This record gives sequence, C-alpha cells and structure tokens, in this order.
Amino acid sequence: MDKPTVVVVDDEQGIAILCERLLSRAGFQVSSFTNPRRAMQYLQHNQIDLLLVDIRMPEVDGFDVISFARNQQPDMAVLVMTGFGTVETAIQALRQGVDGLLLKPFEEGEELVQAAQQALVDRQKKQDAARVQALRPLFDATESLLAETRPDQLLGLIVDAVRVHLQCSNVGYYVYSQEDERLRLLAGEGTTFPEGGGGQVNGVIGKVDANSETLWLNASGSGDPELKKLLEKYKLNSVLCVPISRPRIRSVLYAARNVGESSFREVDQDMLMILARQAAIAMENAYLYEELRDYVEQVEDSQQALVQAEKMAAAGRLTASIAHEINNPLQSLQNCLHLAGRDDVPQEKRDEYFNLANSELDRLMGTVQRMLDFYRPGEADLGEVLIGEVLMHVIGLTEQQLSKGGIKIDVNIAQSLPVVRAVGGQLQQVFINLILNSLDAMPDGGVLKIIARQVKGGVEILFQDSGLGILPEHQENIFEPFFSTKSGGTGLGLTVSYNIISAHGGTLDLVNSRGTGACFRVFLPVGVVK
Repeated sequence: MDKPTVVVVDDEQGIAILCERLLSRAGFQVSSFTNPRRAMQYLQHNQIDLLLVDIRMPEVDGFDVISFARNQQPDMAVLVMTGFGTVETAIQALRQGVDGLLLKPFEEGEELVQAAQQALVDRQKKQDAARVQALRPLFDATESLLAETRPDQLLGLIVDAVRVHLQCSNVGYYVYSQEDERLRLLAGEGTTFPEGGGGQVNGVIGKVDANSETLWLNASGSGDPELKKLLEKYKLNSVLCVPISRPRIRSVLYAARNVGESSFREVDQDMLMILARQAAIAMENAYLYEELRDYVEQVEDSQQALVQAEKMAAAGRLTASIAHEINNPLQSLQNCLHLAGRDDVPQEKRDEYFNLANSELDRLMGTVQRMLDFYRPGEADLGEVLIGEVLMHVIGLTEQQLSKGGIKIDVNIAQSLPVVRAVGGQLQQVFINLILNSLDAMPDGGVLKIIARQVKGGVEILFQDSGLGILPEHQENIFEPFFSTKSGGTGLGLTVSYNIISAHGGTLDLVNSRGTGACFRVFLPVGVVK
C-alpha cells in the first residue's frame, strides 16, 4: 500500500522540520516548505493526500494557499495549524472545507499524527458521502438511456446526461468505425477533440483508445506534457476520458471543463465510468433493436409480396376456372346453332339442336348466378333464426332424395338452441349443399349424421357421412372456386357455402371424422337482432 503523501507549509523552519520528522516516522511521505509560493508551484505538478498549512505567514496567507490547492486538487484533505486559535479562525476554516484545526505549539508528536490521520479519515468519509449522493441520480439517467431504442435519439440523451451530471459544457461520444478503422465523433457539445484511433494515437482520444485506460488530466498537476499542451490549446482546465470495449461497440466518452472552472474530482471519474458503461450497453441494445426493426420490415415486405403473389395466383386460377366453366357451354351452344342453321338439317333435328342450345344457355346462366352468389353472399338483411327449425325444414326438403339414394338420416338437435343472427334463406342454401354433397359421397347408400348443439360463443352443426371421405391431397383445395372431385360438378357449392358462413361471422371447416367419411362443421356465433 502506498504511503499517504503530505505537504507541510510553515514559514517557521523549525516547525516545518518538526512536522516532517514526526509524520515521516509515522509512515507518511512528506515534503515541507517554508516558502508558500514554492509550495503552490509544487502542488501544480504533484498530487498529494494531505495539506498541512500554517494560517499566518508573511508572504501568502494560509487560506490563500488552501484556496489555490483546492482548485488544483479538490479531493485532498486539509489540516491547518495556528498559534492564534479564535472563533473567527475556526469559522473561516470551516468555510474553506478544512478537515481539521491544530493549535501550536504541539504538546507531543502523537497529537500531530492523530490529527493528520483523522483528517484523512474525514476526507474519505466526505468522498464516500459525495459519491453516494452524486451516483444516486444516475439510476434515473441510466434507466432513460436503456429505455431508448433509437440510436439517433440515444446519442442526445448520452451527451445531456454527461453534461448535467458532471456539470461540464464540453462532451463528446466517440465510437469506433469498422469502415475506416477510426473513432468517429457521433455526438458532442462544446469543445471536442479531433477524431482518432486506428493506429493514430497522437491525440487525446487516440491515446485513450490505444491504451484502453481512463484518462484524468488537469491543466495543473502531473501528467503527459504533450497532452497538457493540448489542454492549453483548447483552453481546458480538466479532462476525463473513459474507453469502453464491448463485443459490438468500442467507444470513448469524453468530458471537459473550461479554464476558470474547477477540476474534476474522483467522484466525477466514477460517475463518468458508470455513464460510459451504460451508454455502451444502451447503444449496443439500440443497434440490436434497429437490426430487429429492419428485419421485421423485411419480413413484412416479404409477406406482403407473398400475399400479393398469392392473390395474383388465385386470380389466375379463378380466371382459368371461369374460362373453363363458361367456355364449355359456349362451345356446345356454338355447335348447336351452327348445326341448326344448316339447310340440309330437317326441322325436327333443328328443333332438337335449338333445345340443346337453350339447355346450354340455362346451364351457363346457372353458373353465372352461382358466381354472383359467391361474390355477394350477404346482401340480405339479418334476422333472428332458430337453427333447429331451418335444419328440420331442409331435411324435409331432401329426405325423399336421400331415401332414394339409400341414405338414412340420424338427426340429433339439442333442445333450446340459442337464436343466431343470420339470413335464413342463405343458411338453408348452405345446409342443402352439405346434405347433397353427402349424397354424392355415398353413391351406394349410407348414414348421414346431423348434430346441432350449443358451444361456447355460438351454435355448432356437424354433417358426418359414412362415405369414403376426402383424399388428403384434396382437403386443402375443397373450398377453392371451381374445384370439384365429382364429374359434372361446378366446384362452387362449398365455396359459396364457405363465403356465406364467413359473412355471418362464422366458420365452415372440414374436421377430423370419427368414422370413414367426411365431417363438415358449421359454427355460427350467437346474436340477437336489435
């Protein structure tokens, strides 16, 4: 452990020599002066722990020496000696922030040593208290830094935090650039040093980065002569620079006070080191957030492109399907009209061709009407609908057709189903489509189970047939327009039904079947017409 350094200033040579001998014997490193001006010169270039000074001296008053020394070295302890102890002297000493008052002559050397030791202890307590009080506001500052995720806004917060908490008008935040291998000034205020780094270490910032050590430099006191010349050039009294190196960022945080302002203290150095670390972490987080935002934007752009591509593909498939569905009856119609217009065709055959043409026209109009139903499923007004009544009505309409196909109906409709808000005619169309689909799915007969029950938020209707089911490769496409697995089918029945149920706020799905066939589930939300 280094010995505490002491400077003794007393115009009486005997007292100065006595103090030096007593304190040296107690383990202090002592320099004594009888000329106050020479002591002040010494304090400009050498850091000390304790100043022991006489109050009354002919050339320079002891309090003037204290004031000068405090300006050079704010953190040192001060112990004054006087042979004229008065209340006024004690008050003035307290105003100067003196750590102890010692009356001459000393009765014994132990009194001097104890006073010096106590002064150092008191100084340390003051420093600790000042450090705690100064660091407490940093919690709010660091919280605001870490909360900001935009690098451009964060730079301003870093500069403001240093300027306010260190009470200085000169601040700079330098960050290493991989592109040109230099430390770039990203944000600053007041007087800032030129950018450095990348092997260029002839400046303050460059040397701090190269050495990876904190720099604390005052215009007066010890230090690198070249760097002190730079302080003089930029009219700065005290400079602090803290380098921080993290995996994604390498930076230097700089703070300086102008000539005429007090020098930085140890607590200021601690504060800047904390701010530098938090600033580096906050900048690192901000860069990560920025990369994440860019990635999310790219994903969103990609998703929009995929959606647009899917829309175009769907439009292409729909156009091809429409052309196919309309082209077939048009060709038949053209052929019939061509044959009917021939002179060698008898009237009876001509009438047959006209009837066929009329049939194809009806088929074409039916296809167009189903397409209109697909695009306009919900134009009618909604009303209160009892699902049980609609189901029983549809079953009555299709019962004879199902019976001819050898299909039995197993109906299970729960009592007191809630009212749904719907268009009864459109729901009837959906239920007929699903029942007739089951008829096509069971050409050799079978069983159709229809279950209606209340579930959370609405009513569920299940249509379960005992047919062969739908092939896995077809299940994703069954609700697409014009997709059909049966010969002669238009492929619009399920699409129209799906659109109708969606327009009612419900869902139509192909769900896992308990048996061998297919199971369609209709869900309709509960609603009451107002």
